[in-house]
Amino acid sequence: MPIDESRTFLPIAIAVLTVSDTRDLASDRSGDVLAERIEGAGHALAARKLLRDDAEVIEAQLRAWIADPAIDCIITTGGTGITGRDVTPEAFARVLEKEITGFGELFRMLSYAKIGTSTIQSRAIGGVSGGTYLFALPGSTGAVKDAWDDILLFQLDVRHRPCNLVELMPRLQEHLRAA
Repeated sequence: MPIDESRTFLPIAIAVLTVSDTRDLASDRSGDVLAERIEGAGHALAARKLLRDDAEVIEAQLRAWIADPAIDCIITTGGTGITGRDVTPEAFARVLEKEITGFGELFRMLSYAKIGTSTIQSRAIGGVSGGTYLFALPGSTGAVKDAWDDILLFQLDVRHRPCNLVELMPRLQEHLRAA
């Protein structure tokens, strides 16, 4: 995946939300992995929270961060499985203006190479709302590493070629402007 070194890196502000009924910030390894990778790539960790598996609570936090002009991207970890308490994709469905279907498809393709057919249990999703990118990742550290190292690291780098999500940021809210 080519990086055009002639372009200047543009850091973005990323918020991390861990969704879990069993973890706290002290035991949140997946959130730690994300935070370390975000900052290691040169981006800003704009906010970090841990919330329980509750669609309304998750939705409220997503909406608050979407409304915050200081946050460019939200990455969640946890709550993307298929059990009764896994409701992160449902919260995303309530806030997304557009889904980035290729994100979930690519994540599951990459995941299949490592965990085989177990990848069908993941409902990883990406999208856009209010000019903010949103990505919901599974709660395992392996899944978080795969999503960041193989997809988001590149798509959130303006130097990535042939295209990336950062260069689209100025145009994400075009439909909201008066004609």
